[in-house]
Amino acid sequence: MSASVPLFSPDEQAHEPARVLLADDDPVTLMIAAAALRERGFVVREAESGQAALDALADGLPDVILLDAMMPGVDGFETCRALRALPGGEHVPVLMLTGLDDDASIARAYEAGATDFFVKTQQWTQQWSLLDGRLRYLLRAARTRQELERSKSKLARAQDLARMGSFEWRRQGGLVLSPEALRVFGLPSRERLSMHGLLRMVPAEDRSVLVRMLRSTLEHGAVLTTDIPITPSWYSGDHVVHVEAEPEFNDLGQMIGYTGVIQDVTDRRVAEDKIRHLANFDALTGLPNRRQLLWRAERALEMARRLGHQCALLLIDLDRFKNINDTLGHQSGDELLTEVARRLRRCVRHSDQVLEAVYEGHGMGVRSHRSLEAVGRLGGDEFVALLPEVGDEHDAERVAQRMLEVMREPIVVAGQECFVTASVGVAIYPRDGDGVADLMRNADVAMYSVKATGRNASALYGPQLAGRGREKLELETALHKALEREELVLHYQPKIDVRGARMTGVEALMRWQRGGRLVPPGEFIPLAEETGLIVPISEWALAEAARQARSWQKGFGFAESIAVNLPSRLFERGDLVDFIHRVVTEEGVPHRVIMLEITEDNLMQELQSVIPALHRLNEIGVEIAIDDFGTGYSSLSYLTTLPISELKIDRSFVRELGISPQSSAVITAVIALARSLGLRVVAEGVETLRQMEVLHRLGVSVMQGFLFSRPVPAAELELWLEQSLHGRKMPWISAGVAEDEGGRARVLVGRG
Repeated sequence: MSASVPLFSPDEQAHEPARVLLADDDPVTLMIAAAALRERGFVVREAESGQAALDALADGLPDVILLDAMMPGVDGFETCRALRALPGGEHVPVLMLTGLDDDASIARAYEAGATDFFVKTQQWTQQWSLLDGRLRYLLRAARTRQELERSKSKLARAQDLARMGSFEWRRQGGLVLSPEALRVFGLPSRERLSMHGLLRMVPAEDRSVLVRMLRSTLEHGAVLTTDIPITPSWYSGDHVVHVEAEPEFNDLGQMIGYTGVIQDVTDRRVAEDKIRHLANFDALTGLPNRRQLLWRAERALEMARRLGHQCALLLIDLDRFKNINDTLGHQSGDELLTEVARRLRRCVRHSDQVLEAVYEGHGMGVRSHRSLEAVGRLGGDEFVALLPEVGDEHDAERVAQRMLEVMREPIVVAGQECFVTASVGVAIYPRDGDGVADLMRNADVAMYSVKATGRNASALYGPQLAGRGREKLELETALHKALEREELVLHYQPKIDVRGARMTGVEALMRWQRGGRLVPPGEFIPLAEETGLIVPISEWALAEAARQARSWQKGFGFAESIAVNLPSRLFERGDLVDFIHRVVTEEGVPHRVIMLEITEDNLMQELQSVIPALHRLNEIGVEIAIDDFGTGYSSLSYLTTLPISELKIDRSFVRELGISPQSSAVITAVIALARSLGLRVVAEGVETLRQMEVLHRLGVSVMQGFLFSRPVPAAELELWLEQSLHGRKMPWISAGVAEDEGGRARVLVGRG
């Protein structure tokens, strides 16, 4: 027989009249009892036998059942047993009505599943108030039980969702887990799990640590809170369970066991580990990031102070990485960085472990700090290697050399074979600093000293490097203020046509008057290019050259050109041509007064971007000269496509004239090339009569160098003209190079 599901919830039923099923074989008693219960607010259904009562249950379970114990056929005891076997019938309150008050009958009623019994007497029909109270008590108890069952069900469901369960451990009774806790371990709800069985799930390497912790907790009666790794055979992979338990005590204050909860926190631990990894490791290379490296370095220094040994910090910076990134793209650059990271980590005992919080080095062995060793990425193309213990500086140098060696093999990215070198700076604790910031700064100084001396090498930090670093910083600061303080000046070196003994133009050379000292361009121009100050400095030089040309025009009729060295970065200005047009127009001088000198190397690096600007400059009358010609290793086809007027032979070839036959061959080739293209040729760096004579013999007539004049301030140029050219005091005039048809020396000033 099946029973229907109640239509009303327990909360709703509490406000509805209670439904009573009354079964008695005595029609008179049945009628009187039913009427009395209805008068007291109950909804009563009558049944004249046990079987009739069971049949009535097919329409739904009542709130409470009253059964007469002694009925023909199916008596009350059998009816109660049948009720308890029905779905949902095990919780319906049953009040057994019996006229028997002996213990055997009462025991039989309880054995049949009765909730309570009520003894009928001869006057039992007069005890309706007592029966009413007994029924209402049963109903309240039933509702309370239902609420408890609902709460228990909700708790079990919540524990299932949270993968949590409860447990008890008793000194005498052992370990008892709730069904939900057993499911945490993947066990069926009726399974038993002993403490030994639980320990067998813990990995062997963690088991002894857990046993020691449990024993210590028991000895002190402390609260237990810990995570336990488990590897049960029916689970795939490693799991972590979180345990929290509190001790329980008897009336005598003796600890008798623990009660607590257990939860599967594997997913949370995985998420925490992932978050921790993202916070401590570089997403591209997988190496420790700046945060993790600094933490490791701090711990390494603590251990070095405690144990009295040295440690080292190596700063590794890739050489010319920007060229690869700009040429092949950022994705290829990322591939290259990943491969570089893989090679660098092979050079040390690299540890990928996330190390945080308190470093329990003393619990992991005397030399456990060595696990801090790693290569990390600071950002961009900068890497750091931490060596937590080195015998001396040679140990660190050997690691640095190993890193340079592994970089020698080509790296293939985007189908292109690339060769990457690195500059490595090394700082040693405690010699080069007492803190991480000091070591990082000094390793950086050493690394930049390598950059300055050619790259692809390593250097140990030394006080002399720090001195140079401070000087460079001071120089950079002063250079920023040089323009506004009007400390920059131009000196001018004449270009001489030795055949006609005349000046064909001058070259403007930058000088810096700093603190009473004249700083040559070789000391500050590279710094200006590095910091970007070369752009405003060059703009000032162009404007100053135009102003000086106007002054000389008024002073002695200057009609030549002033050559100004133009850095390639100035071509980044979209309005360069307009700027030059404006500065010469404002001074009222022709555009041909300004000649732009561009070095061959700079021209080839920015060739495509400068071509339009060069053509526009040529259109407005500005001539272009190629400086240091012959030192580059690029195609000469640009000479036929660019509006170039002049080639300047580099001083390195002039210096070797009469010593190296190759120099004469190069100059001869340049002259032949220039003549075929209709270009002028100027030789730089002429310092001796021998060089002048050889150049003249090879066909070069326009020269520049100390033989004729050093670069002089603008005010001294006119004096030089009067004393040297007009006064015929120049040694090369007496050498017989510049003569007219009558054999007399010629002195000419002006354009020829």
